[in-house]
Amino acid sequence: MELTINGKSVTLEGPTTIADFLNRRGLNPKTVVVEHNGEILARDRYADVTLRAGDVVEIVQMMAGG
Repeated sequence: MELTINGKSVTLEGPTTIADFLNRRGLNPKTVVVEHNGEILARDRYADVTLRAGDVVEIVQMMAGG
């Protein structure tokens, strides 16, 4: 299944929740903001939203520094 993540085409084997996708990429859900098909998701919804073919996702990771 093909979808777009941060402007790049990504292939997933099948439907995957956003929480699972982040976990597989080693991303801490507490340090990212996820926009799914134009909607910014609350972190408590990451486990409830399933990625599907054609979805467009933006993931922004917060970084400390100065």
